[in-house]
Amino acid sequence: MDVVYFAWVRERIGLPRETVETQAETVADLVAELRAREARYDAAFEDVSALRVALDQELSDFDAPLKGVREVAFFPPMTGG
Repeated sequence: MDVVYFAWVRERIGLPRETVETQAETVADLVAELRAREARYDAAFEDVSALRVALDQELSDFDAPLKGVREVAFFPPMTGG
């Protein structure tokens, strides 16, 4: 599946997107797998309360299942002006 990173998440990880092979069943499981990879992922996902997630471009929750999902995007909350 494709994993896309926006804003400071992208800056901490150093990639705008990547394709990952995963056995994760939920978004939270995927985050745990990513955090275990390297320190830069661990730093980016240290506080998931400061993140939002979208599955196939639809806002979702970290307990959402990943079955059938093609794209997961992580980004900070959006603010308006």
